Amino acid sequence: MLVKTFGSAVYGVNATTITVEVNIGQGAKFFLVGLPDNAVKESQQRIDAALKNNGYRIPGKRIVINMAPADIRKEGSAYDLTMAIGILAASEQIKADHIEQYIIMGELSLDGGLQPIKGALPIAIQAKKEGFKGFILPKQNAREAAIVSDLDVYGVENIKEVIDFFNGDIQLEKTIVNTREEFYAKLNHTEFDFADVKGQENIKRALEIAAAGGHNVILIGPPGAGKTMLAKRLPTILPPLTLQESLETTKIHSVVGKMGKNASLITIRPFRAPHHTISDVALVGGGQFPQPGEISLAHNGVLFLDELPEFKRTVLEVMRQPLEDRTITISRAKFSVEYPASFMLVASMNPCPCGYYNHPEKDCVCGPGVVQKYLNKVSGPLLDRIDLHVEVTPVAFSELTKERVSEKSERVRERVIAARNIQEKRFEKNKDVYCNAQISPKMLQQICKVNDAGQQLLKTAMERLGLSARAYDRILKVARTIADLDNSENIKTEHLAEAIQFRSLDRDGWAG
Repeated sequence: MLVKTFGSAVYGVNATTITVEVNIGQGAKFFLVGLPDNAVKESQQRIDAALKNNGYRIPGKRIVINMAPADIRKEGSAYDLTMAIGILAASEQIKADHIEQYIIMGELSLDGGLQPIKGALPIAIQAKKEGFKGFILPKQNAREAAIVSDLDVYGVENIKEVIDFFNGDIQLEKTIVNTREEFYAKLNHTEFDFADVKGQENIKRALEIAAAGGHNVILIGPPGAGKTMLAKRLPTILPPLTLQESLETTKIHSVVGKMGKNASLITIRPFRAPHHTISDVALVGGGQFPQPGEISLAHNGVLFLDELPEFKRTVLEVMRQPLEDRTITISRAKFSVEYPASFMLVASMNPCPCGYYNHPEKDCVCGPGVVQKYLNKVSGPLLDRIDLHVEVTPVAFSELTKERVSEKSERVRERVIAARNIQEKRFEKNKDVYCNAQISPKMLQQICKVNDAGQQLLKTAMERLGLSARAYDRILKVARTIADLDNSENIKTEHLAEAIQFRSLDRDGWAG
């Protein structure tokens, strides 16, 4: 007897429905075809043990299982349940009346229990698109899949529940998630707050500008000055995720299997802080069977690179294209996948190997030329994509012991949201531009107009501070953001002056 059950394969951040055809006839062998990988091939032993431990069996006949489309490689153990139900239906051990209406996915334990799968959300989205009635999957992933409306999602703990469901002996309980309620309930839950940071008002101001305009920022300062502490609090002042951004972010984390048990929507902007020993593939994504990297996991959030010069140069250079295009394409001989990568880059570094160059109290012990050599580990083209260079100075004892409460993230976020609203109206006709950091050189002349006094200030700054030509565009973009925070239609000289001070690494002689 021939029976078809349906599973799904995830490629990139989208799913493709897989038809599992099970045919049982005369003979005595088990054949699994359709480009399965080793994990799929090993499913026979798991299915055999799971069925025996629940009072069923694989029939001693010739079983042929085809996973179509046969030219797409099938990976992982999530097809165990799909094939097991197909075998039972084809051998008439269970009823097969409604099996074709459901996507069935899950990894089997030897006792018939189900282990969680990756990519439940994109699979559910594709199932709804193709008109399936329901999705049967492990209980741990049920809330994640239930975000999709108009699809019956059933979370199960054991294969016996699925068998009894198709036999009509029990009714499975639908998992229902009110997406909007879930989204708004957790929207403002944050662990950190700017109020925790003592002093450093100028650095907080720089991060507020970065958040308001979506600018990349690098923090340069000695050890213990608070660079990491400040960076961790940046997501708390970014505008809240929209529902669409939340779904996009959840989709990526679902594909990688980083959603956590019984999780549904990601409602807080991601903050990813990979260690400096990371490889370029782990950062941008890829591998033999491509997976999203850290830059995609940071989509709609913040990617924090601590101790920037310690990262391998090749790792940093692969970020150039994603920083500009906000997507990353992984190409292989037979296929290519595209992952979104729209993130804010926040980097931190010491000014020199010992960490105390330009320190107000401690002397730098690095030899001549060592500081410049250390800074040269970060290439010019990468620094070109970082709008704000911020010098972080140590916090004085008097600031640490002050009882005055610093401004809370909530207040700062209100100003950031107001500035983003101005930009949203400004760029409503430009499809791929959402904030000032994404302004193209062509748009720059129209949006960032400067009066004569401003032009003179820029000219003086370029000449006296030795600013590079590439700093010119960045200064204008940052000045536009400062003007938006000030609710000013025009860029004033004070806005330009503040923007100019955030180009430390472009100054001639900064590193001696």
